[in-house]
Amino acid sequence: MSALQTLLLLLLPLCPGPGPGPGSEAKVIRSCTETRHILGTRGYSLSLLPPALISGEHLRICPQEYTCCSSEIEERLTWDTEATFRGLVEESGSFLVHTLAARHRTFDEVFQEMLSSAEHSLALLFHRSYGRLYSQHTPLFSGLFSRLRDYYKKSGEGLDDALVDFWAQVLERMFPLLHPQYIFSPEYLFCLTRLASSADDSLKPFGDSPRRLRLQITRAMVAARAFIQGLETGRDVVSEALKVPMSEGCRRAVMRLTGCPFCRGVPLLPPCRGFCLNVAHGCLSSQGLDPDWGAYLDGLLFLADKIQGPFSFELAAQAIGVKISEGLMYLQENSVGVSTQVFQECGVPPKATARARRAPAPVEEVGRLRTPVAGAEEERPTTTASNSLPRMVWELRERLGRVRGFWAGLPLTVCGDPRMAVDITQEAAPCWTGTGRGRYLLPVVTDSLTKPLDNPELDVEASNPDLQTRTRRLQLRSATIRMRAAALGRDLELEDWDEDASGSGEGQQYADDWMAGAAAVGPPARPPRPPGRKGGFIIRQNQGRSRTGGTAVGFHTQPILILFLLALALLGPR
Repeated sequence: MSALQTLLLLLLPLCPGPGPGPGSEAKVIRSCTETRHILGTRGYSLSLLPPALISGEHLRICPQEYTCCSSEIEERLTWDTEATFRGLVEESGSFLVHTLAARHRTFDEVFQEMLSSAEHSLALLFHRSYGRLYSQHTPLFSGLFSRLRDYYKKSGEGLDDALVDFWAQVLERMFPLLHPQYIFSPEYLFCLTRLASSADDSLKPFGDSPRRLRLQITRAMVAARAFIQGLETGRDVVSEALKVPMSEGCRRAVMRLTGCPFCRGVPLLPPCRGFCLNVAHGCLSSQGLDPDWGAYLDGLLFLADKIQGPFSFELAAQAIGVKISEGLMYLQENSVGVSTQVFQECGVPPKATARARRAPAPVEEVGRLRTPVAGAEEERPTTTASNSLPRMVWELRERLGRVRGFWAGLPLTVCGDPRMAVDITQEAAPCWTGTGRGRYLLPVVTDSLTKPLDNPELDVEASNPDLQTRTRRLQLRSATIRMRAAALGRDLELEDWDEDASGSGEGQQYADDWMAGAAAVGPPARPPRPPGRKGGFIIRQNQGRSRTGGTAVGFHTQPILILFLLALALLGPR
């Protein structure tokens, strides 16, 4: 019996003890050699790195057990892990920012090229058709295109004002040319333009051309500008969202995820994937753009289809010269009736003396004015930009389709980096749980937007969007509203809600099947405002007042009210 006891006593030290439980770390002797080596190669001062484990009572984020980190090392690791996390987020979204920036630049170049091509085509067409008469009034036409560019670039006033002023100036120039035997004073010309812009629309010196041009050019320019602004807003908002600083709660969570293994002496132990997903979901939900991101992409693509279809910018640019020429021919062909009505309302102007009388236009040029514009169809520009527009819209749809789920999938992208979590194929292997080596047994959040309370790694305040994120979501939502309105031919920034709506408040809309040269199916045109003359420029007599007689406000109640309600929804309590 004593021999058996002696044998058992000899074998007892060789028997293994009980293993570590789930989520716990084996009680093994660790050193700081690996931590000192890795952090030393990263530029950390070895004098701040303990050569052996020390008490961790001074730690503020990592477990306060035996540690390889001093207070200075823990603080620097916190900054470094935050920089790594933010760098991964920005790197993951670089494709998205580049896509929006490149599409914005390309579409902007195409639209401006189309407008320049239309101006050049009009100059060639009118110089051939009207000769010296066009050369004398070239600034009038170039001024129209300048105001169209100003509107497109967000620095000009409304398109209606630009077109009304243009037709008023054309009438003031053309009517005296038709009657060189009379002297027309500035007061008489003001009476002329006021009569042409009367509410009853009794005098239509250019026929239906001003209204049809206004319908087509307005909806195309409004759509193009809203589209370009939408791309610009998306680019800026995404770029800012990817660079937003993290909250204190997220900084601490990221440090526990990727920094604390260094302090525990296991720098090569990768974080558990579930641990990483909880941290990433909690931090990124506070700066993501869902659910407004999907609605923004839908509005952008919907407007893109309109631009290459019923709201074709190319057809609208081509129609400018054609519609102006049709209006001039209408004035020539109906000059007798127009003149009779003008003389009845404004009186007969005094006749010019033989010495002061203007010389009439040469016979050949008058004949040109009365002849339909020859080769109008042949002069329509066919630019490289116009040919590539359908391809560009297809590429935009294909590229944006790949980033529709970007914000929802961003946590998975971040945790796919080997610095952030163990590879998905090795999830069963031991990993860093936040306290030691083991398996991560806490529930993993899959939808941080609907279940922020279920995240075990971050509290609710750290997961809630901050003021900057809510502001960016509001900007994205506002751009979506503008693009949706532009797809109906409406400009929310300059639209007058009291006009063209018949009291319904719905604003101006256009049918999709209205194309260049076809009969207009839109609402009746807004009567132009009566201009006057001062110093050779058109001065609107009702500037600063609405047509109902009240003072006009610089913004419109309905769109501002919409944005105000959106702001309340985003900034209000969660």
